[in-house]
Amino acid sequence: MSRYRTFAASLAASAAAVVLAGAGPAGAAQRLGDCAAGQLCLWPEPEFRGSPRIHELHRTGTQECVALPRGSAGNAFANRTGRPVTVYQDPECGETGEFDTYPGDGTWVPRTAYQVRAVKFWEH
Repeated sequence: MSRYRTFAASLAASAAAVVLAGAGPAGAAQRLGDCAAGQLCLWPEPEFRGSPRIHELHRTGTQECVALPRGSAGNAFANRTGRPVTVYQDPECGETGEFDTYPGDGTWVPRTAYQVRAVKFWEH
């Protein structure tokens, strides 16, 4: 699949994830994880549970693979960096495993389809 189609599919999936994040029984809004502007926050458990691992652009460059510490993974995340971010199943950002790109203008994903082991930030 081309990178453009992957990005387009991911964009649609992330839009659906943001819409679904507010779905639920009437009067029971799902709590989004706390994540400040300029941050990418990854939670170890679905539904934004556990202590998040926080990444900021000033600590890493764009198009640089950032692996999570060995033995850890993200199962929910919020991207508020203002930049697109690709999340990878592979800890070395390999494209043989699962990966998806999400926009950076406020995307909350309460349950990932795979364990996120690395991330990469992109220019606009």
